[in-house]
Amino acid sequence: MFDRERKYSVDEACAIVKKAKYAKFDETVDLAIRLGVNPKHADQMVRGAIVLPHGTGKTVRVLVFAKGEKEREAREAGADFAGSDDLVAKVSEGFLDFDRVIATPDMMGAVGKLGRVLGPRGLMPNPKVGTVTFDLANAVKEAKGGKIEYRVEKAGIVHARIGKVSFTEQALTDNARSLISALVRQKPSTAKGSYLRSIVVSSTMGPGIKIDPSEFIGAAEEA
Repeated sequence: MFDRERKYSVDEACAIVKKAKYAKFDETVDLAIRLGVNPKHADQMVRGAIVLPHGTGKTVRVLVFAKGEKEREAREAGADFAGSDDLVAKVSEGFLDFDRVIATPDMMGAVGKLGRVLGPRGLMPNPKVGTVTFDLANAVKEAKGGKIEYRVEKAGIVHARIGKVSFTEQALTDNARSLISALVRQKPSTAKGSYLRSIVVSSTMGPGIKIDPSEFIGAAEEA
């Protein structure tokens, strides 16, 4: 169906991922991008968040730490769970039935105590990705609408979900391009040599399809 050694365009790769599906469930589609950075250096850490044009295809359960009027705002915006000290206590006791955590700045003193619980799961609120904010209506809307967070791992690789195999080829292509372009815009000024080392798209049970990064190279060099 495809050549494992060949590098395809984003459009071609996403089309192959759909054709190569064979699992009976709606597989998740992921991108793995190896960057020319050394995450051990703070100035080469690539981290951020982006709202994918077509969402992720996943129902996201959002928990918000807020109090008073802000707690009410979070609930009206569609948060699945919202509260202050009582909710902090509940999470510390083992409640983890949620996918995204947002907090208002005034709650971070209490939320910080949950670092050991939320940190390893990648759920700790962070102002750099917009999850520590007083603008809860927008934050909850984005989280529900397909906002994903990404962070380069120790090996210099960013893994992120870009949709489901049931998505149209165009939707997967749009989401993939949005993520890659976001990473290009975040290229550290101290990163030397080739920035986009390799890009691979795959579904949960399917093979990895190599994507030709040349489409984005010019933008990466200018970044």
